[in-house]
Amino acid sequence: MNWDRLGKAAHKAAETPIIERFVDPNRAREFAVEAGDLLFDYSKTSMDEAGRSLLLEMFDEAAIPLRRQAMFGGESINETERRAVLHTALRNPGAAPAMVDGQDVMPGVLGTLGRMETFVEGVRDGSIRVTGGKVTDVINIGIGGSDLGPAMAALALAPYHDGPRCHFVSNVDAAHVNDILLPLRPETALVIVASKTFTTIETMTNADTVRKWIGESVGDVDSGSHFVALSSAEDRASAFGIGPERVFGFEDWVGGRYSVWGPIGLSLMIAIGPEAFRSFLSGGHAMDMHFQAAPPLQNMPVMLALTGLWHNQGLGYATRAILPYEQRMSRLPAYLQQLEMESNGKGVSMNGSELPVHSGPVVWGEPGTNGQHAFFQLIHQGTRVVPCEFMIGAAGHEDALAHQHRLLVANCLAQSEALMRGRTLSEATAMLADSFSGEELERQARHRVFPGNRPSTTLAYPSLTPFVLGQILALYEHRVFVEGAMIGINSFDQWGVELGKALARDLEPVVSGEADAGGKDASTAQLVSFVHRHAG
Repeated sequence: MNWDRLGKAAHKAAETPIIERFVDPNRAREFAVEAGDLLFDYSKTSMDEAGRSLLLEMFDEAAIPLRRQAMFGGESINETERRAVLHTALRNPGAAPAMVDGQDVMPGVLGTLGRMETFVEGVRDGSIRVTGGKVTDVINIGIGGSDLGPAMAALALAPYHDGPRCHFVSNVDAAHVNDILLPLRPETALVIVASKTFTTIETMTNADTVRKWIGESVGDVDSGSHFVALSSAEDRASAFGIGPERVFGFEDWVGGRYSVWGPIGLSLMIAIGPEAFRSFLSGGHAMDMHFQAAPPLQNMPVMLALTGLWHNQGLGYATRAILPYEQRMSRLPAYLQQLEMESNGKGVSMNGSELPVHSGPVVWGEPGTNGQHAFFQLIHQGTRVVPCEFMIGAAGHEDALAHQHRLLVANCLAQSEALMRGRTLSEATAMLADSFSGEELERQARHRVFPGNRPSTTLAYPSLTPFVLGQILALYEHRVFVEGAMIGINSFDQWGVELGKALARDLEPVVSGEADAGGKDASTAQLVSFVHRHAG
């Protein structure tokens, strides 16, 4: 893969200001992609036709269509763990088989989905009860993908909630579980313990705390009726006190950060109901079909990925900001942060050699318009260029407050325009001419100059429905796949999370005082000593 060629093409294209690209009246239309009701506009970037053609050549050179076919065909493309990558099967409506090792996995997928729906309907209509009667609150205990996915989606789809209230506990920090439990009644709480292995230390520590909280109120004998397990370890769930009828498992070809489509989405299904959850799955499946069928230039995940490569590997922009102008999508940046950085934050190619180019960027963000009054200062006038990925719905859910949504849309569109257009020194000087003069006028004006020529993309959608949310999440999943495959890495393992976890297990007895800090570095020993002095 000729990354040097891409870098030269990208820097050459960047010599032309983005706004000058719009001399071409067809620029906006030709540098945009539609998929269903979604519109992805990447025209406010420095990418030109020559650069795009080069990226498409590289796409072909990397044999992405064959790699994509291998993924949807159930081949073990997660080579370091020797696993298939088939989370797409979880949102397959069942018309077509999905094969892994010669076996159609769809009967199992649909069977589990049916069990989930039966259970959810029982919880929602009150036929499945807990000690205090009908379930009023659901507490999902998980971490990573077992928390970020359902927590993000449940907040995003708040207008569709008509079931019990949902709460999410992830951090092993006692403050998190304590603050969630404080206003709740244990007698009417249903607890979902989400851990594939049922050994995740943060999740199981919180689960033990919540089990004790419920047991103190209803008694240990009855507390088992308050728990559900999302796990493949039925034996460990049973030892915890959860019967097999309350265990919903998923296979090793579903990675944690790709798991919201299956049993990990149980809390979401309880909140919005099986029908809306099916619509969410349908949105994801629609994007799967688009990704497989559309030619590269009209393929939204492909062009989103190629734009990301243009900015990161081509121009060297090390970060990207995710900016949903949708308050209910406030957890989406964190969700995509895990999806992208855990997937593509690698330094070794598939063959074990060091990468010849940087891997995935740092992903971060907040919802607009909050960010405008925080970090947009750096984005507009800072010394580093941060490509921005805006998201906006044409309509909100609050009809009586439509004027506020129009203001939100105006802000979103204005920010992308301002990043591109900027403000020159002469414009700033003219603006201040009535208030200052001479050297002071020039000094003040310089503070009001905006460099402009800063790239952004915008993803627009009609309104945030379960179907649209499914489309967006699947879009970004496939973007990660394309970028990772073109860089030459395995996007589906996460060995980088292992070392710190192993060291934490070793350090726990040192922190508790059961073992000394001998053999630890001086900094760690000093910090342990500080904790011992002040922990009480």
